[in-house]
Amino acid sequence: MATTHDIRLAWSSVFTVAPRSKTLPGDKILLPQSALEQLLAASTVNAPANRPNRPVFDPYNPYSLAAARAEQSLWRDADRQLPHPLTFRLVNTKNGNVVHAGIREFSAEEGEIELSPFLLEALGVREPRSKPASINGNTGSPNAPIDLTEDAPIDLTEIEGELPRITVHAMQLPKGTYVRLRPLEAGYNPEDWKSLLERHLRENFTTLTNGEILTVRGSRSDEFRFLIDKFAPEGDGICVVDTDLEVDIEALNEEQARETLKQIMTKAQKGTGTAEGSSVGGDLDIWKGAAGQVVEGDYVDYQLPSWPRTEAIEIQLITENDQDIDLFISPQSTHQRARPRADEHLWGDFGTKSTKKIKIQPTNIEMEGAEALFISVHAHKAMDTSEVILPRKFSLTVTSIAKDPTAGKPSNPLVIDDDTAMHGPDEEQCKNCHQWVPKRTMMLHENFCLRNNILCPQCENVFQKKSQDWQNHWHCPHDSEFGNSIDTQNKHNEVSHTESPCPNCPYVGSNLRDLATHRTSLCPGKIILCQFCHLEVPQEGDPFDPSPETLISGLTAHELADGARTTECHLCSKIIRLRDMATHLKHHDLQKVSRVKPPICRNTNCGRTLEGVGKNGEIGAGSRMGQGPGNELGLCSICFGPLYVNLYDPEGKAMKRRVERRYLSQLTTGCGKKWCGNEYCKTARARAGQEEAASTMKDALPVVKPLVDSMWERSKPMYFCVDEGSQKRRKLAELIAAEKTFDLEWCVAACEAESGNLGSARNWLSNWAPKVGA
Repeated sequence: MATTHDIRLAWSSVFTVAPRSKTLPGDKILLPQSALEQLLAASTVNAPANRPNRPVFDPYNPYSLAAARAEQSLWRDADRQLPHPLTFRLVNTKNGNVVHAGIREFSAEEGEIELSPFLLEALGVREPRSKPASINGNTGSPNAPIDLTEDAPIDLTEIEGELPRITVHAMQLPKGTYVRLRPLEAGYNPEDWKSLLERHLRENFTTLTNGEILTVRGSRSDEFRFLIDKFAPEGDGICVVDTDLEVDIEALNEEQARETLKQIMTKAQKGTGTAEGSSVGGDLDIWKGAAGQVVEGDYVDYQLPSWPRTEAIEIQLITENDQDIDLFISPQSTHQRARPRADEHLWGDFGTKSTKKIKIQPTNIEMEGAEALFISVHAHKAMDTSEVILPRKFSLTVTSIAKDPTAGKPSNPLVIDDDTAMHGPDEEQCKNCHQWVPKRTMMLHENFCLRNNILCPQCENVFQKKSQDWQNHWHCPHDSEFGNSIDTQNKHNEVSHTESPCPNCPYVGSNLRDLATHRTSLCPGKIILCQFCHLEVPQEGDPFDPSPETLISGLTAHELADGARTTECHLCSKIIRLRDMATHLKHHDLQKVSRVKPPICRNTNCGRTLEGVGKNGEIGAGSRMGQGPGNELGLCSICFGPLYVNLYDPEGKAMKRRVERRYLSQLTTGCGKKWCGNEYCKTARARAGQEEAASTMKDALPVVKPLVDSMWERSKPMYFCVDEGSQKRRKLAELIAAEKTFDLEWCVAACEAESGNLGSARNWLSNWAPKVGA
């Protein structure tokens, strides 16, 4: 087998770089089918010096012939195996660039090799956008470009007009244990890239090459670029598959380290409530509001961790001096993890009013499974930034709205809602400003009003003719929005009538609201908390052609792929796909309802079932080991053991005498066990301070007679002394059954299966026993 032999592979070939037909991730390549055949032919296995002993080959013995053929096939298959993972060393003979890669498929055209964008840049196949700068004398690999843009056009032609040719060597790299990365820019916060880097390496890379540039794309279309600087074990490359890799990130130099620390400290200090920065934000509650300030173009993030889940809530934002501040809200749930932003939110208000209110009903489907509410306050950045604008102050409150008992009832038809009812017969409304003035002064008012005021015919607002508000007053030709300043008009056009491309996919929204809806619903870059890998990852998928399986299952494309991994069911030990585990467990729940109670021992002091149980819920598990009822008294095999005699007794007279003798022995002499709790035992009664039921045989016979007479009635209990463990299990089972969640029979079975461990017994009941009334 490949796992037990040392596989060696010596192979190399030259291929022409093919025009890229599909985007390959990380360091992956595509080779033709002939390359796989050549690799299999070139692989050799260093077999052990001594192969297993085999019988002397006899050509006339069919068993000897079959064994020889099987052994020959086994070693032939072992000789043609490839190492895992299969890694290569790529060399561009034109410029000498070298990089390592992993194989994706053997599906390229004959004589061609397909490379990922990362490998194209590393090999210098296309003209780099910028030359690599020397950083403290460490330039990395020769001609390695720093800028990596996967979507840039690729020019595969060279000066001579021929497609570049790449030499591919099969090369097995050592498993990496350590790698040092150096950020190419200052200001990286470890919390920004730690999880991204882990996921990026696991999903896209098989190898790492010393001196290359690793580009990790963030969830908000930002990019983190790192220089691969050092390995352990030392060398030009390492394999990062099936290994524990320690990653250390250090600054390029002291200057970058100081700049990074400065930016992190500035960001931490920004928003302390001073006149220069935005507020910090934090937690909110429905009992106390929050006040703060926000700088133009900045966000202040709040979080509402708890609220009455059965009532509607209203989030209200009030600004000072009628300043323009936006309000955005998104729930924190498994399928919504991002803080709300202008281009990514579920509820938002871009309006220009000084007071903004957003009401969220408890029946809103987006609130299902919400752990908290993210609330962000944003100050829109004006286009004209020549003047210095101070931070904008605001107050934020969250209130709970109880259900209105009068909601839905018809209004009183006698109530008159008319503006004219509020004014007397001697008042008249001005046709210009719509104010109510006395009739005797109407002429003077109209002369003054028509000379100084003007009425907007669309919104019917009144302005002074020479005021700046009237000069800047606008109405949108596409909708009903209007305003009184150039900034509000520019903001409205930017929000409502400017195409907004999605940073994660080809989708282009007709406006910012449509883009926000897209990024919180179908966008493949939307961050979710995967229920299978428990990491925050993009949901993936095609927003223009969603998979029918994702729509039916309710899983995202990432969860659908990640849920295809298998695991063992903790109940039945079957191998189940992760995404099918919930359905599989529901089948177990349905099976529990129809399960029959296990019969328990008739002895009230015994904590055993008649046929035994197993840890995996098996009823009758003890029958395979000789345990079972096997008697007409309804006792378990342990309690019936002292009564068993190999004697023909069709009428049961001998059995009746043995039961009677045992009862008499318990009442007159006792069992002598200090833990005994049998009420028909002299030892137990003496320990409990009770009077003896009988001290002599003559006194004991009347007590024993009714017990012996009812011995053949299975519904009547029997009272025999048992061992300490069995008695403790019975008491524990009775205590659990007193909770009236599970029947006594199931409680006895659970305590027997888990040897009297209370926690394990409760788990056994939860997994295998139906509840009372189910």
